[in-house]
Amino acid sequence: MSASITVFLLAIPMSLGLAVAMDAPLEAGLISAAVGGIVAGLLGGTPLQVSGPSAGLTVVTAELIQVYGWRTTCAITIGAGLLQILLGSLRAARSALAVSPAIVHGTLAGIGVAIALAQLHIVLGGSPESSAVSNALTLPARLEQVVPAAPLIGGLTVVILVLWPRIPGRPGRIMRRVPAALVSVAAATAVAAFAAPSIARVDLPSWRSHALPEMPQGPVLGLATAVFTMMLVASLESLLAAVAVDKLAADRNSERTADLPEPGSGPTASPPLKRSDLDRELRAQGIANAVSGLLGGLAVSGGAVRSSANVRAGATSRASTVLHGVWVLLATGLLVTALEWIPLAALGALVMVVGIQMVNFAHIRNVHRHREFLVYGTTISGVLLFGVLKGVAIGIAVAVAVALHRLARTRITVTEQDGRHLVVVRGQLTFLAVPRLNRTLGQLPQDADVLVELDGFFIDHAAYEMIQDWGNAHAAHGGRVVFAGRSGGRIAEPASAAHSCCRPWTPWRNHHCHDGPDPAGLATYAGSTEPAGTITDPGPAPATGATDNPAPLHPGPIPTPPPSGGTDSTGGTGCTGGTDSTNITGAAPDGLSHSGTQHSGTQGAGTQPPPAPPADYTPDHDAAPARRTGGQRLVSGLSSFQRNTAPLVREELARLAREGQRPSQLFITCADSRLVTSMITASGPGDLFTVRNIGNLVPPPHSERGDDSVGAAIEYAVDVLGVESITICGHSGCGAMNALLGAGPDTPDTPLWRWLRHGVPSLKRMASKRHAWARISGRLPADEVEQLCLTNVVQQLDHLRAHGSVARRLAEGTLQLHGMYFHVAEAQSYLLTEGIGAGHGLDEVFDRVGPSAPYDPYEPAELARTGA
Repeated sequence: MSASITVFLLAIPMSLGLAVAMDAPLEAGLISAAVGGIVAGLLGGTPLQVSGPSAGLTVVTAELIQVYGWRTTCAITIGAGLLQILLGSLRAARSALAVSPAIVHGTLAGIGVAIALAQLHIVLGGSPESSAVSNALTLPARLEQVVPAAPLIGGLTVVILVLWPRIPGRPGRIMRRVPAALVSVAAATAVAAFAAPSIARVDLPSWRSHALPEMPQGPVLGLATAVFTMMLVASLESLLAAVAVDKLAADRNSERTADLPEPGSGPTASPPLKRSDLDRELRAQGIANAVSGLLGGLAVSGGAVRSSANVRAGATSRASTVLHGVWVLLATGLLVTALEWIPLAALGALVMVVGIQMVNFAHIRNVHRHREFLVYGTTISGVLLFGVLKGVAIGIAVAVAVALHRLARTRITVTEQDGRHLVVVRGQLTFLAVPRLNRTLGQLPQDADVLVELDGFFIDHAAYEMIQDWGNAHAAHGGRVVFAGRSGGRIAEPASAAHSCCRPWTPWRNHHCHDGPDPAGLATYAGSTEPAGTITDPGPAPATGATDNPAPLHPGPIPTPPPSGGTDSTGGTGCTGGTDSTNITGAAPDGLSHSGTQHSGTQGAGTQPPPAPPADYTPDHDAAPARRTGGQRLVSGLSSFQRNTAPLVREELARLAREGQRPSQLFITCADSRLVTSMITASGPGDLFTVRNIGNLVPPPHSERGDDSVGAAIEYAVDVLGVESITICGHSGCGAMNALLGAGPDTPDTPLWRWLRHGVPSLKRMASKRHAWARISGRLPADEVEQLCLTNVVQQLDHLRAHGSVARRLAEGTLQLHGMYFHVAEAQSYLLTEGIGAGHGLDEVFDRVGPSAPYDPYEPAELARTGA
């Protein structure tokens, strides 16, 4: 009930304002709001979506009314609705969302700019022109004829719309329950009643004179284009809003689930809503448009503004949507006198702000990041200059041209270093690049040592044959050719020796493939008649006979027979974690792979199983080449970062260098190499201020063996950086806790043991009967080590509260403390219950963090990920 009233209070001024913007009968806006709420609400596939007159259709409808008149426009609305019903029955809704987001958001942004330009004339006391260009050109003349009353009322409306959602504190949370649109229009109406009694106001004609549709009159092609345009815009806006409502509802349910108590101790969460049925939603929108057109109403579509207000007001079913339509229907008969007091300038200002908000800066950042801004900007320009349908067509044409340009764009560079020629081919290799590549390769010396690096994911038949023929000819003239992927690994190498597994986020044990020697026998390649296909950079293959049990963290060497081609036969950990060498399906002997599919333990078509080792086979470890040194690994890792990661993070790091660091958390954890803080917290550069030491210890201040480095980091993070929270993170199998448990009275006085004495209070706490045992929710600690690891987190939180800067911020309520435990083997995080983190809990329980836990969309890492 409350949600339906909230949406109703928002829908009334919005419906009237959009009717004014379209130069349609004002009662038509109320009719479409009632029909959208009742009809689309009852039949739609998105229960929480609220439908009504559409801001996205403002420009289209206004143009149709000027060209064909109101009654024919109603008939066009009926036709658009019938076409929506047909497309929904053909299950075409998902296909509609396949249009490039740059085109969709560019279309809506262009419509928003056109709406804002038109409504600015109304705010200034005039009337809009027929097109966005005309509105922009006549704006200077309008400014010369301004009468103060209308701009002042419009300005008051805009100010309230902008400031109302930003009222701080608890009063603001209470006041924001009333929609800003209602407050702004009501305030403007009240001020105008006393300060500007002669200002132009809403004029609702008698229902007796309400115009109904007539048979369309005009050229058939023009009418068909109008129907298609209205259907396209209404459908896209409705489907995009439905997807957004799904996300809002899922986020809200996650928050509610997180706030519920333990199962069995309180109320249960409401059942989650099903995902939207977009085809059903499209059919319902079509029925609503047909009914609205028959009754003389505006075109209907799902609205993101109304729908988000419905979700945030607590709606749980389609009842709120339907009731909102009922309230609108009642208001059209009972509140006519009150509605006629509303100034047109206030409604114009309301719709102008809605139009401006359709130009979403988050969308602009997203399309810019994905290099789609040309498509976005062209679509906006096309909509403003030529209309919606032509603008969309121009956007699609530019998107296709950009895609073809990227597909055909191939950069070829040649460098020479230490007598070796490096040919780098970036982009897709198609027949369009064959002449340039052939010319470049033909200019190389015939007996040269050449490395060809193919940095792309597609090669067509013409390019494949050209590379194959050139490779054969170059080898025949005494040259040496190596083909490599982007990662630097030779494409024809067996998976156990290829360096292609050394990519970001592959299992870290696979990075030992840097240690292997360069295999021999793969320098030159014979010809092949295999068909061309995709060139892939194969990743690590799954282990043969893999089970559900996790693999050991440091698996021992598993002897394998030396694969053909002279690859490494050492027992060290390789790309497959010590499994048998894996063939690449369809790999041609010239090194150009035609399929990225890998099989471990099962031979695919066209592959030969590796020869079985003799019964008395024993790997000769002494004959194996030595592993790379630590310095070589460092240089290799740095080179990999510069090649793969640096281009992706350089812009963000440059911003942080300019603005300085502003981390939100101080993260104190163990120096154990298995704890990758940025990975387990999904954070990025600038998010965490991290302190790592042996045992995640926090020495108490002013202790005899105090450590100023940890205290200094805490003081700097709390007082200078102003972090909002501090987390102490322990982990399973901690070596420091193992050492503490095994320590005796005669431990040596070394730096390590002097440091570990800060963990003695944790031992005493675990043995004390005054404290409850720290444990994981639902089970007891697995062993004594895990018990101490958990207890140590709680104890170090006590030490942390004793620091003066922390105590002061806790007293002010501006700092939060968190305890965390990470189980390495399970890759599972546990958080200490909130009461313990605040220092006044009774039960030291660590709760499991599930994959569906709610997230904060305003966290820096989340902002960076979404581009918001």
